[in-house]
Amino acid sequence: MAETVTEKIRPVGKRAGNQSMIMEKKAVLAAAATVAGPKEGSGPLAEHYDRIYPDNLLKEGSFEKAERRMLEETCFLALGKLGLSPDDIDFFIAGDLLNQIISSSFCARKLALPFLGIYGACSSLVEGLSLGAMLLEGNFAGRILVATSSHNCSSERQYRYPTEYGFQRPGYSQQTVTGAGAVVLGSSLEEGPRIESITIGKVVDPEIKDPYNMGMAMAPAAADTIYRHLTDLGRDADYYQLILTGDLGEVGKQLNEDILARKGLNLLNYTDCGIQLYYPHQKVHAGASGCACCALFFLGKVYKDMLEKRLGRVLFVATGALHSTTTYQQGESIPAIAHAVALEI
Repeated sequence: MAETVTEKIRPVGKRAGNQSMIMEKKAVLAAAATVAGPKEGSGPLAEHYDRIYPDNLLKEGSFEKAERRMLEETCFLALGKLGLSPDDIDFFIAGDLLNQIISSSFCARKLALPFLGIYGACSSLVEGLSLGAMLLEGNFAGRILVATSSHNCSSERQYRYPTEYGFQRPGYSQQTVTGAGAVVLGSSLEEGPRIESITIGKVVDPEIKDPYNMGMAMAPAAADTIYRHLTDLGRDADYYQLILTGDLGEVGKQLNEDILARKGLNLLNYTDCGIQLYYPHQKVHAGASGCACCALFFLGKVYKDMLEKRLGRVLFVATGALHSTTTYQQGESIPAIAHAVALEI
């Protein structure tokens, strides 16, 4: 008779707590690139983007084709900074907001690389970085290209109302960012910020049903992952020079702070990508959202701050709302997730 297993089997080695992993080989963000739409290019971070487009269509036949082109161009820009071609990459990991992640899949068709298509909604960039770091840790790859994108007009007409409809958004809503970002993950022999540890989030559902209230829907997931990360690794919040959440905006950022304060955590070095991308006069209500929200701020500005040693340790926590048009129409709530990567230089 087979021996009875009475204890839950856990892997040994690099695990820290229940949800975190420490990276011994520390995948390096060797090069990054960002491209941005016209509204983003008129914001406070314009100097940090590699390319700014003058219009939302990019002379393409649809907003979806424009988003695909943005993603393709940012991938080739990132590769070009290292003098690489797709032939030098082992895996392409990408995700976006559109049904069947068509921007990522069609971009993968052009790159002709082994492709891992992911869907974490607006958390896709950090999910991709986490998976890439684990592939490098296990010696399954030497270089990995991670990318994500979003487009205001393609996302709005899929999830809410086409922009042409002129629907008046509530004050707590956020602006879906038009842009894309890509990063080349390499080995420790290359220069750049290193992924020191990762925390894989759990799905958290605060029972929000309003598809405009993304900040409220995602903040509990962000708070849970930050708390789990710090607990798993035995760290205080001030261990990091910057704790950065994805796209909670003003409403979600405040809720995240409130939840963590009730757990005894006060985030002093904390900001959210969603409140950084636009000026107040651009009238984006509670801030920015979308896959490109994280990509533009982190890969555009924070990445450069780390390269230039203005930041040494960063905890990057990207959030994602995991609903669809179908679940919304069927009256379901909006579950959310947040993944975290800790970086050092």
